[in-house]
Amino acid sequence: MVNGIVLYSLSGIFLTISLVKNQEKTKNALIKSWKMFINIFPDMLAIMLLVGIVLTVLTPPMIAKIMGENSGVMGIIYAIIIGSIAIVPSFIVFPLGKTLLGNGADYPQIAVLMSSLMAVGITILPMEKKIFGNKFTYFRTIITLIICLMFGLLIKVVM
Repeated sequence: MVNGIVLYSLSGIFLTISLVKNQEKTKNALIKSWKMFINIFPDMLAIMLLVGIVLTVLTPPMIAKIMGENSGVMGIIYAIIIGSIAIVPSFIVFPLGKTLLGNGADYPQIAVLMSSLMAVGITILPMEKKIFGNKFTYFRTIITLIICLMFGLLIKVVM
């Protein structure tokens, strides 16, 4: 809550400064940002709908069952698939990891799930491709998947 207040306050202050410095440029920037928002809005709406459905179907106890200590490599694969598809706000990822650990999930699976939840985002690929282009989007996604898997293997070795 406090972070949101601080960010909105800073945005308001900087917008006011921008308006004082150059009203025309500020007006043009606001119009461009509104057009970008309108362009991205249908994709964002679809993503939010998909996230709601996924989070309804994949409950923490179900995920913990899929990624338990005995699941091994398949548990890691399931974790990266689930984490890549689901979109969870960052402030929920760590409590979710703790909940999964309490429900019997193993450390490498949780590490892969949490890192892929935060970094991969396959459900936002269409929107990302519109903004950054195909080459960058696919390269970033593949590299991120590899890094998430390496992170899970590192946790398996360390733990």
